[in-house]
Amino acid sequence: MKFRTPILFLIFNRPDTTSRVFEEIKKIKPSYLYVACDGARKEREGEEERVKNTRDVVIKNIDWECEVKTLFREENLGCREAVSSAITWFFDNEEMGIILEDDCLPSQSFFPFCEELLSRYRDDTRVWLVGGTNFLSEVTSKNEESYYFSKYDRSWGWASWRRAWENYDKEMKNWPKIKKEKYLENILYSKKEADIFTREFDAVYGGKIDTWDYQWLYTILINSGKSIIPNVNLISNIGFGDNATHTFDSEHPYANLKRGEIKFPLVHPTYVVENFRNDILWSNTLVRQKKNAVRIVLEMIQKGRIIDIFKKIIRKLK
Repeated sequence: MKFRTPILFLIFNRPDTTSRVFEEIKKIKPSYLYVACDGARKEREGEEERVKNTRDVVIKNIDWECEVKTLFREENLGCREAVSSAITWFFDNEEMGIILEDDCLPSQSFFPFCEELLSRYRDDTRVWLVGGTNFLSEVTSKNEESYYFSKYDRSWGWASWRRAWENYDKEMKNWPKIKKEKYLENILYSKKEADIFTREFDAVYGGKIDTWDYQWLYTILINSGKSIIPNVNLISNIGFGDNATHTFDSEHPYANLKRGEIKFPLVHPTYVVENFRNDILWSNTLVRQKKNAVRIVLEMIQKGRIIDIFKKIIRKLK
């Protein structure tokens, strides 16, 4: 049976991780495959060849019958513009689909999980995203239901609909007003958490972070959208390390998370409401992570690892 749900594969300059993720895509043989790749940065020695090799890893290894569309940039647009415009291109062509980046390694059950829920919630405008990542799977894997609803998105392997993505606000145009009115304090679970997101959204709005995903989280939050989180983790981020764009620390607790397989038939929640218990747990986890950041940095200094991190950042800036 053919896998009919379209897939967008976002790649760049890492043929090694791209190859591993693509091997999982090949196993399901999608009928519709979109591949998008930013252009190489001319000032980065050897990157042009790495980008070419990464593209070849995919295009030269499509050995099944499928419709392929590519968006290969000649110039480098940067993470924010390249990824967001590629997703827009994808949804200009498809009503719904799956998005995978070159470092998000999926379990095989991730694909039918997304396909079934994309169809089930196709016309339910309360639901904005089907995620594959679960950072709380040690707790939620005990749930009877196969997934839960959350106010927090998961963009390491996800699926969505055109109807949701068309609201994406790359520029975060209303952020100054939302910040002034302290809207986040009304929709999040604590002032500490609201302060964390305020600082991060300030950085994105001010152009200090070249990214696309904070704007997606922002868009979902301010529109009261709900995200679907599987009760087991279906995605492992294998991209932490020297060649990453943002995720430098290979010893990060979320690097290479253990993947599981979700059981079918899926057991659906009775109501489309956020799981308060799980969201509170994640909220507390976020606050605790930020609180421990200074301690972690001090430990890294003691271990001599902080110098390595700085060196990686400096290499990225050259």
